[in-house]
Amino acid sequence: MQQLSDSVQFVKGVGPQRLRLFHRCGIFTIEDLLYYFPRRYEDRSHIKPISKLKVGDFETVRGKILTLGVRPTKSKLKIFQLAVSDGTGIIYATYFNQNYLKRFFKVGDEVILSGKVSLFKTLQMNSPDYELISDEKEKIHSGRIVPIYPLTENLNQRFFRKVAKQAVDKYFYLVKDILPPEIKRKENLIDIKEAIKNIHFPQNFLEQEKARERLVFDEFFILQVGIALRRQYLKKISPAKKKEEINKRNLVAQFKKVLPFKLTPAQQKVIKEIEKDIKSRRPMNRLIQGDVGSGKTIIAIYSLLLVLERGSQGAFMAPTEILAEQHYWTLQKLLLPLNINIGLLISELSAKIKKETLRKIREGEIDIVVGTHSLIQKDVEYKDLGIVIIDEQHKFGVEQRRQLRKKGIAPHCLIMTATPIPRTLALTVYSDLDISVIDELPEGRGNIFTYWIEEEKRMKLYNFIREEIQKGRQAYIVYPLIEKSEKMDLKDVQENFQKLKKIFSDFNLGLLHGRMSKAQKDEVMHYFAQKKIDILVSTTVIEVGIDIPNAGIMVIENAEHFGLSQLHQLRGRIGRGPFKSYCFLLGEPKTEEGIKRLNSIVSSQDGFQIAEDDLRLRGTGEFFGERQHGLPELKIGDILKDVRIMERAKNEADELVKRDYHLLLPEHQLIKRELRRRLGERWDLVSVG
Repeated sequence: MQQLSDSVQFVKGVGPQRLRLFHRCGIFTIEDLLYYFPRRYEDRSHIKPISKLKVGDFETVRGKILTLGVRPTKSKLKIFQLAVSDGTGIIYATYFNQNYLKRFFKVGDEVILSGKVSLFKTLQMNSPDYELISDEKEKIHSGRIVPIYPLTENLNQRFFRKVAKQAVDKYFYLVKDILPPEIKRKENLIDIKEAIKNIHFPQNFLEQEKARERLVFDEFFILQVGIALRRQYLKKISPAKKKEEINKRNLVAQFKKVLPFKLTPAQQKVIKEIEKDIKSRRPMNRLIQGDVGSGKTIIAIYSLLLVLERGSQGAFMAPTEILAEQHYWTLQKLLLPLNINIGLLISELSAKIKKETLRKIREGEIDIVVGTHSLIQKDVEYKDLGIVIIDEQHKFGVEQRRQLRKKGIAPHCLIMTATPIPRTLALTVYSDLDISVIDELPEGRGNIFTYWIEEEKRMKLYNFIREEIQKGRQAYIVYPLIEKSEKMDLKDVQENFQKLKKIFSDFNLGLLHGRMSKAQKDEVMHYFAQKKIDILVSTTVIEVGIDIPNAGIMVIENAEHFGLSQLHQLRGRIGRGPFKSYCFLLGEPKTEEGIKRLNSIVSSQDGFQIAEDDLRLRGTGEFFGERQHGLPELKIGDILKDVRIMERAKNEADELVKRDYHLLLPEHQLIKRELRRRLGERWDLVSVG
C-alpha cells in the first residue's frame, strides 16, 4: 500500500526526467505534491458567446472546431491554428511551434478555450488553454476555477495540473488530521481532506477560501505550538544564582546618584519591568523596543548593574565594531565612579591584548565585556555569565544569539532594537519574549524635517548645507557603495568624496567606510566629534550608534536603494541636539515600491508605522535577511494578510500547551510528529534571544 512519504514518481506521468523538475520545486514525496499549493486561480467558469468577447480581456468560450491546420511563416516558425465557432461568431486559437497538437483535435470536436482575446484581422487567442469536451470526465483546464502553480522552467501548467489532479484524487484520503476535534469545532474549520481537495480544485471561491483558512490555520498552529513549548521551557529553567545567594554591591543605587540626566517616565517603566524579571526565579527573556534616540543604552546599563550586584558577569553584543566601541566608552564614562571593570573584545585587538582579555573574562576579573561576534567565539569562556545584552538584534541571526546565551547557565537575556517590531511579527518571531516599549524620546531633542528632492536641485541643496555649516552645524552625506561597481548603477563614497572636496573646498571633510582600519575610523570619528570635520562622507557604517548632537544634516544618496528601516536609522543620526535638523533623500526610484518607500519616510517619523510599511513592502525574508528570523518557510500562510488567523492559532496553541506541556496525550501525537516534520530541529530556535 502506498504512503504519502513515497516518492512523487509513483504519481502517473512523473517519469525519471520530469522527476528532476519536481525536485527543483521542492517536491520529493506524494505529500509534498499535495501540499504544493496554487499561487493564484483563474476563473474560467463563465463561458461567453464569441460575439460578446472583449479584446484585451481573459475570456472562456465553447464551440465546435470548423477547421484546423499547420502553416509556415516567413521566419520559418510553424503555426498550428484552430477555427472555433459557437454559432455567434468565430475565433482562432493559435499555437506557435506546437505542431504536435494537431493529433489531439479533429474537425467537429467540441472544445473549451481560455485565454486573452486579441484582434488581428479576426478574433484570436494566442496559446489558450484548451479542454476537449469528450477528453476527460472532469474538466480541469477550462470551464471552471483553474489553479495556477508556481513552477520551474520546463514544467508547464497543463501537465502539472494533470499530475496534481491525479495525486489529489488518489491520495487525499491518506492525509492525517492533526487538529483535535474540539479545536476544529471551536474554530469552525473544515476537515483536512476536504481542504486538500478544494485548495487545488475548488468548485467555487467560497470552497477555496475555507480550504485556505484551514491550511493556514494548521501551518500557524504548528508554529505557535513550537513557540509555546519554547516559552514554557524558558519559564521552567532557573537562573544560575538565586537571590538568597546575592552579595549585594548596591550598584544601582550608586548609579542613580551619579547619572547626569533624568530618566524619562517610559525608561522608568521599562526598568521596573526588568527589575521584576531579574528578581524572579526564571531567566529574563525580554525585548526592548525604542525608536532611534529613545535611551535604550541606559536601560541596558541598569540591567547589567542589577545582575552585577548579584555577583555575575554581563556580555554586551553589538553588530559593528564602531558601535561596540561606542558602547564601551559610554559604559566606561558612566560607570567609572562605581569601580566596575569593563572589557572590549573585537577582532582588531592585538593577540597579546586579546589573550589577556580572555583570561580576565575567564577568571571573572572583567565584570562587563562589550564586543561584536567575537563574544561567541569558542575561545571565550565566562566565569559566571549572568546577563546577555544584544543591541540591534535584527543584525544578528537566531543561531548567533543562541550561541551567546549558551556561554552561561540560563543567563538573563535583554534584546534591544531601534527597528520597531510590527504587531504581526510580535505574534511570531518574538512571541516567546516579553516585550517592553520606550515610547517617548528624552527632552531637548530638535525636530527633523525630511525631504525627497530631485537631482536638478542638488546645487541648491549644497548651498543650504553651506549655510547650515556656517551657523555651526555639521553634516553627513551617505553613499550606498564604497567604490564604483559595474554591476550596480549606484554612487560610491570614494569617487564622490573627491568631488565633494572640490565643491566644499572651504570646509573640512572626512571619509569613513568599512574597509578603513580601526585606527583610521577612530581618528575620523574623533575629529568629527571634536567639530574638526564639518562634513562626514560615509557609507552606512554610521547607521547605528553614532551620537553627534551637533550634526544637523543627513543627505542620503540613491535613497531608493535602502530599506525603510535603514533610512529611518540613518535619519536617527541627526536630531540629537536642541536645534532643527534636516534629512534629504536624493533618489530616482524606478519602481512603485521605491516611490512608496521614499514617500513613507518623508511622511512619518513614527518608527512603528515605518516598520509596518517596510514589512509590507519587503516581506519577512528581506526585512530580516534570509536566515535572521528562524521561522520555517511558510507554504501558504502570510503573516501580514493572515494576522487574525495567526492570533486564533496562537490562542489555541497556548491553551493546548498549558494542558499538555509534553504533548503526551494520544490526540496530540500527530501534532508532535508534525512539529518534527515541518520545523525539524529549528522549532527551538524560533525567537531564541
